[in-house]
Amino acid sequence: MRLVSIRTAEGERPGVAVEIDGIDRVVVVPGDDTVVDILGDPRARAAARRAAESVTAASLALADLDLAAPVRPGKILCLGYNYRGHVPDGRDLRADDPDFPDVFVKTPNTLGGPSDPVVLPTGADDVDYEGEIALVIGKTARSVPQEHALSYVGGFTLLNDVSDRAWQRRQSQWTMGKCSDGFAPLGPWIVTSDDIADPQDLVVEVLRDGRVTVSQSTATTIFSAAFIVHYLSTVMTLEPGDVISTGTPQKLPEAQAAHHPLASGDAVTVRVAGIGELTTVFVATPEVRA
Repeated sequence: MRLVSIRTAEGERPGVAVEIDGIDRVVVVPGDDTVVDILGDPRARAAARRAAESVTAASLALADLDLAAPVRPGKILCLGYNYRGHVPDGRDLRADDPDFPDVFVKTPNTLGGPSDPVVLPTGADDVDYEGEIALVIGKTARSVPQEHALSYVGGFTLLNDVSDRAWQRRQSQWTMGKCSDGFAPLGPWIVTSDDIADPQDLVVEVLRDGRVTVSQSTATTIFSAAFIVHYLSTVMTLEPGDVISTGTPQKLPEAQAAHHPLASGDAVTVRVAGIGELTTVFVATPEVRA
C-alpha cells in the first residue's frame, strides 16, 4: 500500500495511491487518522485498505495533487558511508568496513515535499545530491533486538540527502553542510513494509538530468536496515514517524569523473523498484527586490 500526504485547505490529509490503467489515482482516507497512525495502528491500517478498495478510474489523479512530505518526523537520522565501493579482485570485501555506522541528523527545516523545488543557498557553489532509501518507524522502538527490528519499520520511502560540500569541509561536524532549508526532499509516498519482501534486495538508482549516475544493490550495504534500527534504538527511543535514511551508494566511475556541482534547473531522480521515484528540481535563490 502506498500512503501519501495531500496538502488541502483544511491541512494535510492522508491518502492511498492505486494505479489504474497506468495512472496513479488517490482517495483520501476518511476520519482523523494520520499517515503515522496508518503505519502503526492495525485499525487505521485496515481503514486505509478499505479506502484503497474504493479507488476507481474517476478518483483524483495523483499528478493533480499537491503532495507534502508523507510524514513530518520528529527525527531525521542519516547514515554516512554505508555502501561498499569497488573492491579489486582478491581483496576482502569487508577490509575497509567501519565498526559502527556514521550517524548524523537533518533538522526539521530540511524537510521538503516530493514536488517542492530545492533552493540553492546564496553563495553555495558545491551542492551535491545523495539518493537514499529511508525507513519510517511505525511503532515506538527502544533497545530492540536486531532479529525483531524490522517489525518496528512501518514503511519505506525515498530521500535526497542534499549536501553543501563546501560547508562540510569547513567543520569536523556536518550540520551546516546538511541542514540548509529544504535539503531533505522526501517521498513521494511511503510503501508499507508488508509490500517490501527484503530491504536488502533492492537496487538504488539515481539519475541527474536523465543520466544514471548511481546504481547499486542494498545487498552491498555494510549495515542492514535491521541492524540500523537495532543500533539506533540502543541510544534513543525511535518514535512513530521518525525517518532513518540508510546511506547512498557511490557514484558510478564515469559520473565521479564528470561531477560538477548542482546548478539552477538541474533535476535529480532517485528511483527504487518497488518503492518508486522521487524527482527534485533545483532552483536559484529568488532575487530580493527593494
